[in-house]
Amino acid sequence: MIRKICLFFICLFAYTFSIAQTDTAYHLRVSLLTCGVGDDLYASFGHTGVRVIDSSKHTDIVYNYGTFDFGDPNFYIKFTRGKLLYFISSDDFNSFMQEYIIEKRSVQEQVFLFPAVEKHEIDSFLRWNMLPQNMYYKYDFLFDNCATRIRDIFPNVLKDGFQFGFTMPDGKEMTFRQIINQYLYRKQWESFGINLLLGSRIDKIMTNRETMFLPDFLRNGLANGTVNGRPISSEPDLILPGSPMPPAGLNGPLILNIILALLVIIGVCFKPLRVLGKIMSSLLLLVTGLLGFFMLFMWFGTDHQACQDNLNILWALPTNVILAFNMKNKSRYAIIAIILVLVSLLLHLLKIQELPLLQLFPLLIAMLFIYGSVYRRGRLNTKK
Repeated sequence: MIRKICLFFICLFAYTFSIAQTDTAYHLRVSLLTCGVGDDLYASFGHTGVRVIDSSKHTDIVYNYGTFDFGDPNFYIKFTRGKLLYFISSDDFNSFMQEYIIEKRSVQEQVFLFPAVEKHEIDSFLRWNMLPQNMYYKYDFLFDNCATRIRDIFPNVLKDGFQFGFTMPDGKEMTFRQIINQYLYRKQWESFGINLLLGSRIDKIMTNRETMFLPDFLRNGLANGTVNGRPISSEPDLILPGSPMPPAGLNGPLILNIILALLVIIGVCFKPLRVLGKIMSSLLLLVTGLLGFFMLFMWFGTDHQACQDNLNILWALPTNVILAFNMKNKSRYAIIAIILVLVSLLLHLLKIQELPLLQLFPLLIAMLFIYGSVYRRGRLNTKK
């Protein structure tokens, strides 16, 4: 008899607990926040977060996967080598919004239309992810960032019935590099540097899933997504308008490279200015050589996947550092270097690895003039 009474109360407790859990879930409102781009480089691609309102507890929390510890004593070393740990954090909605109000960046919200149980599962997953043993991850800009972490919540929690919608209009196809350049159209120097350091891996066509490494495309994928054939979210609602982005300014890298190219060509071609030609040749050889060493470091010395297989190393030869201080009898080196520059241009045309050709072309012309001059001197010395 006592055993039956105990069993009755256990079942009653389990039923009451399940009712309480379901009732709590009915008080949940889960939505995605998509934040617009900003002036700083880190804000150039926007941001995203998951907002959870629990009306029964009177809480309004935003979960953010883009947090890192700037106070880490090895911050710059870890960041450069791709070993910096990011983590999920939570903040009150009003506090979260303050940054975007101050910076005049837009914020859109799309409310998820999940049943109560599924909203509860997402909320539980976020809380589990906030535990100290679960909160950290090694950040990767293209493949594991604040947007991809949120992207992966839904198929993991909602299982097989979940499906993302198309993110690109009219089935358009783009590479990682092309879409990055679209966001960096106002930041000419940053775009030029990033394009030099990112390798051929980012010149492949993105899959629909891969496009969602950016917040705007995550928003699109969820806006058009379904679970068991049902829409999963409302249309994005603009809850904070932002200031329009100004047009792009002068193309600084292009202007500088044109000036450098003109100085090299004038110095190489006109005998009275031969000293200028030697100075500019040595300077560009030294700079491209050091750049080549830095590309090798980013390729082999860091965990940045996007910096691997960087074929810019074909024209930015690390051995140019040696040539900068000794150009005598290097005609064979010059021929090889000219061929490698032409190969780089061919790889660009074949879309194996695209160069930032608009800005880089004057510099490549200058390098061809330098190598031609080195070849000519080598041949003259051989004849003597």
